[in-house]
Parts: sequence; structure tokens; C-alpha cells
Amino acid sequence: MIQAKQELLAALAEAIQELSPGTDLVAAFESPKQAAHGDFACTAAMQLARPLKKNPRELAQALIEALQRRPAFQRWVSALEIAGPGFINIRLTAAAKQAVVAEVLGAADRFGQQPANEQHVMVEFVSANPTGPLHVGHARQAALGDAICSLFQTQGSQVTREFYYNDAGVQIATLANSTQCRLKGLKPGDAGWPESAYNGDYIQDIADDFRAGKTVVADDRQFTASGDVEDLDGIRQFAVAYLRHEQDLDLQAFGLKFDNYFLESSLYSSGRVEDTVAKLVANGKTFEEGGALWLRSTDYGDDKDRVMRKSEGGYTYFVPDVAYHIDKFQRGYTKCINVQGTDHHGTIARVRGGLQAADVGIPQGFPDYVLHKMVTVMKGGEEVKISKRAGSYVTLRDLIDWTSRDAVRFFLISRKADTEFIFDIDLALKQNDENPVFYVQYAHARICSVIRNWVARGGDESTLAQADLSLLTAPTEAALMLKLAEYPAMLSGAAAGLAPHDVAFYLRDLAGSYHSYYAAERVLDQAPELSAARVALLAATRQVLRNALAVLGVSAPEVMSREANPEATEKA
Repeated sequence: MIQAKQELLAALAEAIQELSPGTDLVAAFESPKQAAHGDFACTAAMQLARPLKKNPRELAQALIEALQRRPAFQRWVSALEIAGPGFINIRLTAAAKQAVVAEVLGAADRFGQQPANEQHVMVEFVSANPTGPLHVGHARQAALGDAICSLFQTQGSQVTREFYYNDAGVQIATLANSTQCRLKGLKPGDAGWPESAYNGDYIQDIADDFRAGKTVVADDRQFTASGDVEDLDGIRQFAVAYLRHEQDLDLQAFGLKFDNYFLESSLYSSGRVEDTVAKLVANGKTFEEGGALWLRSTDYGDDKDRVMRKSEGGYTYFVPDVAYHIDKFQRGYTKCINVQGTDHHGTIARVRGGLQAADVGIPQGFPDYVLHKMVTVMKGGEEVKISKRAGSYVTLRDLIDWTSRDAVRFFLISRKADTEFIFDIDLALKQNDENPVFYVQYAHARICSVIRNWVARGGDESTLAQADLSLLTAPTEAALMLKLAEYPAMLSGAAAGLAPHDVAFYLRDLAGSYHSYYAAERVLDQAPELSAARVALLAATRQVLRNALAVLGVSAPEVMSREANPEATEKA
């Protein structure tokens, strides 16, 4: 069906040009909201009506006549109908729908993926300063960022996963001071305990290991403790390495590995911050007022001009951000995506403005942003706010320990990033259809079970490519095949829209189509040719479920058990 759709779109483009030469209208199909309205819908006649000053239904009739003259429509379409103000409903032949089964089985894990291209994409996400364990906000970033990376990889892009963090600054100084206080025997609540100190139990763990002279190894650094309670710089370096190691463990538990770690301090040590400021000054994009240096960010859509260098000295935080993104662009990344919390919304205009003001060839709108809202964790009907380990928040490791990696990844990707999300621990543990990740994974496992039974009865998976797909004529089979055919376009759209939740939505829809088919049709105990055709359809569905789950970093189990349900009946 993928080939059929491509041929039909090409024919539609020709027909549009025939009716309106030179138009820039893009040929496209939509999915009708009701299956009774056909397999595809086309709105081209309504879109052309105004510029051509013609009645849309008359245009629709003319477009149908132009389409019917084209071989692709003669081969793949059984009916064209005008509906409403000028919709064209398209009904495909059975052969067009059935073709997707062979296409999926032939492409296997490459189904839906595009050929490699030259686009270099960087996705920066998580980017947590090493001051404590990763929290649920970082977990949502990890799920979103990794899925966006996978989406662009399916589209043939070369993708780099980058983690940016500050290894200096006020927060790191607070970390070092908190650890030193623990080394001196102080603890939260004591008279000498600083009000700004970090209170989590992990600070005591850092202090104990520092006193013992241990060596810690993280993905980007290694440090051995001196054990000297007065060695504040050594305490700082050890604490940073310790927490980077802890964060690495969190990320490993999540099944995520970054390609590169970038230090904010390197922007200063390399001179990039000073070079960036010099460019902005030389380009006349700054001014001094009240002893401070300001960027004319209102020239680029910001609501007010922004301080770059404070009157007392030191740069504000968006200045190294501008230097960092110049560095990204100069490293050859033509598309950069930042996954951050919605509290970073105010930085977008000033960072983009600073990049334009620097005038180094960076296109407008660079970089892209995906901003996510907060996550609320519920357990036993009550909000969970505190993790003893972290001291004040629920950690990524907590979520994984309480549920599973698969549940955390799927749940945190199952809503649009800009919506608040409630992570229900109890729901994530359910083994029934109420749990969305179980619902999808169980569809995959159920298919595996049916195919195992078919093989046990003498079936041979290696022969499925020769199955007689013309036997797949049941309405639920047609619906399932249409849903399989949507997968490549869904991937492309999700990547273009930075919308990994579309993959989760699609998975639930595909699982629903399969479960409906399973309830309506028997696969085994049929004529051998019909069983083989239906097993081929199941194998294709299994493949697409597996492919889409992989985009989200979620496993596809082959065996699962579900909670007892007296109304449920198993059949094959």
C-alpha cells in the first residue's frame, strides 16, 4: 500500500497541475474520521476553489475526471466520490490494502525508515547540573529527547545526543560546602547547617566516600578523593564526579547513553564567551547603562533588552547559552533541538536574538525548543513529593524501581510535552488493558503466541512472503492493514513536528485495531491458505508494533500474562 499511496499522490499532483498550472498546492491525503467515508480523503478541490473562483463541488468533479484518466488510480482505486462541500472520498482496491503486508514483511525492522541523508541533528536534553540525582522532570526530558533522536534516525538523519551541564558556579559551590559540612559532622537541622545547603542523604554518602579516599569514574571524568576535610576544591571535584557517576547509573537504568557531554566551564576556558561578547559589541548590538552591558534583544522580538554583564561583574546565564549555540552550529549541526522545562520559555527569544545579533550565519529560528510541563507522581491515590534519597523530590530511579523502565518511558511520552502529566504508579503496575503500555505490549505478545501455535501445527514463517494475501477481505483485516500503512507517514510527521507522543498514540490505535481483529476473526482452525494469509497479517502487525516500540525505547515482550478477567476469552 505504501507504493500504491506514493503512486496515487504523484498522480494527484499531476491532476492538480492540470486543473491549476503553476499552483503550489501540495498533493496530500487525509484519513476520514469514519471508515464508511472511504480509505483516503482529498480536500484539493476546496483549497483550489477560491484562487480559481470556481464552485468546489464542480472542481471536485473535474479533479475526479482527471484522476480517473491516470493509470495509478485505475490500478489502485475502486471508487471516487464527492462528499459535502467538495471532499473527494477515495476507496482503495483490496489489492492496494493487502500490499502493505508484503511491504512490511519485506522491509522488517527498516519498515517506515527513510534512506540516510546529510542532515546533522543535535538533540540536547536532560542537561542536569551534577548537584543531585535526576528527578522526574529529567525523566520526562530523557523520554522526550531520546524518542526525538530515534525519530530523526528513522528519517535518515545523523543524530548526536548531547548533555550540557555546569561544573562550576553557585550550585556547585553549594554542593561542595554541603559535603564539607557533612565531613565536619554537621547534618540538616544542626545550628551550623547552612540554610542553602542540600539536605538529601546522598550528601552524606559523598562525604563518606570522600573521607575513605575512594576513586569515582563517570562517563566524562574520574577523580580520587584526598580525604582532607579542608580540601574544598578537592571536595568539589570529587562531589561533581560522584554525582556524574550517579547520574550515569540513572541513565543506564533508563537505557540511555549520550554521545557527548559538554561543560559550561569550557565556554569560558576556551574564550568562546568573550569572543561572543566581542562579536555582539562590534556589531553594535549592545549598549552600556548603569554600569552593565546590555543586549538590544528587543530588536529580535524580546519583550525587553537584557543584561549581558552585570554591573558588579560576571555574565548573566543566557550569554554562555548564546556562545554554546554558536559552538553547536560551527560543529556542523544544521538542526539543533533543546528539550527543557517550560521555565526556560523566557530564554528562547534572547538566545535566538543573541545568535542573530552575532551575525555568524545562523538561520532564524535556530535552535528548536521542546518545552515540557511538570510531572506529578501519584501512588495509592496520593501525590508523592519526597524521596528520602534526594531529600525533596522523586527521582528517575524511584520511578524505575517502583514500576519499570518500559512504563516510565511509555508513560512520559504518552502526552504532549506542553501538557502537565500525572504519573500514576498504581496504573503503571496493572497488567490489564487499563495500563496503556501493557495494552500495547500485550498485543505484541498475543501475536507471538498465535504464531507459535501456528508453527507448532506445521506452519513455516519462512513461507509467509508467499501467502495468498487476496484472502484478507474481512472488514477488520482492511482496518488493520490501513493502520499498518499509516506508520511511515506518522513517523515523518512526528519527526517534523517534534511530536514523539504521536508514536504512543499510534501504538495504542494499532493495538486497538489488532485486538478488534483478534476478537472478530479466527486465525487457526481455518483452511491452510487462509490461516497462512492471516498469520502473515499478524506477523506484519507484530513487526510494526516492535518497530514503533523501539522508537520509544520500549521492549516488545514475546510472552506476557495478564490479570485474571472472568469476561476475557482467549482464542486463536
